[in-house]
Amino acid sequence: MSQNHVPPGQLCLLPQSQQEGLDLDRRQVIAVVEQAYRALRGGGSNNPVKTIIADPDHRSLSYSMVARDAGTGTVCFKAVYEFDPRRNRDSYRFHSFVFLVDDTTGAPIALMDVVKLGPLRSSATTALFAREACPDARSALVVGTGVQGQAALPMLLEALPKLERLQVFGSYPDGLRAVQNSVDGREVEIVKDLREAAGEADIVIGAAGLSVTQEVRRDWMKPGSVAVLLGYGVHADVCHGADYRIATDTAQMHATCDDLRGEDGSPPSVDAQLPDILLGRAPARRHPDDVVFAYNSGMAVTDAALGRYVADLALAGGRGEKVGFW
Repeated sequence: MSQNHVPPGQLCLLPQSQQEGLDLDRRQVIAVVEQAYRALRGGGSNNPVKTIIADPDHRSLSYSMVARDAGTGTVCFKAVYEFDPRRNRDSYRFHSFVFLVDDTTGAPIALMDVVKLGPLRSSATTALFAREACPDARSALVVGTGVQGQAALPMLLEALPKLERLQVFGSYPDGLRAVQNSVDGREVEIVKDLREAAGEADIVIGAAGLSVTQEVRRDWMKPGSVAVLLGYGVHADVCHGADYRIATDTAQMHATCDDLRGEDGSPPSVDAQLPDILLGRAPARRHPDDVVFAYNSGMAVTDAALGRYVADLALAGGRGEKVGFW
């Protein structure tokens, strides 16, 4: 790792403007995220469950996370604040950052805006779920056209280059065009009939926001398919009716899956977790015809690893603003 740390008493600020144009290799992004999950089982890494505060009137949503990635020797503190998360007040605001520290030297690395880092690591995780649960997939459907939806297909194609049919469902023309433009040289079909598209897709990605108008249902999905949920767009009955359920982390899922709880308030069971799947300790499905539900809950250990990758690239290129802080 680069040692371009700032002098003692100073902090390097990396707003999104200082991260634009970096030569990020999607294959390397997937590799970094995969290694972070694997390291969770190797000792030294740690990812406690996130702390969440949700306003009862849905005015705001806040959460914080801390993690240590042993592979890069990086500690990450992440904070996220959303105002008007359900877009009921027409005043949506989103603020997030990570503070990275080199845990081998104790030196601060950077304070980074992660408005794009989050979707980057989430799309890499989705690609890992899809690769493991449906390696022979030929078609993929993305529900949602926001930042998460726009990041999904390029990363998915990196992990599954044999995908032939790409589709997107959404309500916003600008977002639909952005998803179409996210993959160079490939056609992305705009879906009108969500049920029909879901019934033909090997991979369904729920990447929509709270304002989603339609969601994929369990009885729409074909045998052998996988539904990856990282936002909205996949109905809870897909989770409850799935033949096999996998998650990035069971405890994290139970802390964040209120929308998926049963009538008695109990969280859904999980058959396997992604780190174990990647290490070959658990299968991504039991049978070829299983409909698999995958819950993609963001984990700070991947923010630590991927944040370190991005920060090192930025600092090596002389980017960032150094300020006196301590």
